[in-house]
Amino acid sequence: VQLQASGGGLVQAGGSLRLSCAASGRTFTYPMGWFRQAPGKEREFVAAINWSGSSTSYVDSVKGRFTISRGNAKNTVYLQMNSLKPEDTAVYYCAADRFTIPTVSDDVDYWGKGTQVTVSS
Repeated sequence: VQLQASGGGLVQAGGSLRLSCAASGRTFTYPMGWFRQAPGKEREFVAAINWSGSSTSYVDSVKGRFTISRGNAKNTVYLQMNSLKPEDTAVYYCAADRFTIPTVSDDVDYWGKGTQVTVSS
């Protein structure tokens, strides 16, 4: 299983970005999610979605601003990030779990390489 994340960049506070994560391999039934890690901080859960897209989970700090979704082929996950704040600045990592919605980094089975998101004030 390989996860390829893209879509990071530099944006001003209040702006928007859309991250994408494409999964290869037999992953169409895997729950997937996003984590982030800011400099000097531990990796934290951001959002996750089950395989069908019918159930989602978010960390409180992004509720109402971020939306996670899956593509029709189920092997692509998106993270639409609106009303971005400087504290959202971090490297964002795509994650997949074979069985459950990935909300704990220690339980994640597969990681993608990170994509940098920088929000300027």
